[in-house]
Amino acid sequence: MSKVVILDSIRSMQNVGAIFRNADGSGFEKLYLTGHTPFPPRNDISKTALWAETFIDWEYYSDIFSLIEKLKNEWYKIYSVELDERSVEYTKLFEENEEKVALIMGNEVEWVNERLLDLSDKIVIIPMRGKKESLNVSVAAGIVMYAV
Repeated sequence: MSKVVILDSIRSMQNVGAIFRNADGSGFEKLYLTGHTPFPPRNDISKTALWAETFIDWEYYSDIFSLIEKLKNEWYKIYSVELDERSVEYTKLFEENEEKVALIMGNEVEWVNERLLDLSDKIVIIPMRGKKESLNVSVAAGIVMYAV
């Protein structure tokens, strides 16, 4: 199984670092950093990644749409993690055991772009039990990555 994460304009270097570390722990092999997402080498990324960014493969794409096209041509299933009327609970999604999975994690303020949601094979939600509608992006990424 090939598993990758796409970080779309994640502004916090600490969140990017934490997602590198999550990728290592959950068996993801690569991160694609897109848009305004900061990329290594940066001390603030290394602090939370604990140097996972030195052995988890990563690549920067300024244009996420060209990346999505590339991954779809390589037969990846694209799953966006976002609150949307089309969303399915993350625990039900991965019963399908796809061979190639790409998770899109969006910006915490602007969320996943509507056009990206339309290009996604599925949209995933983590049900919230409290008053807030979402978790920190690195926490949400970790939960869904481990579910894969």
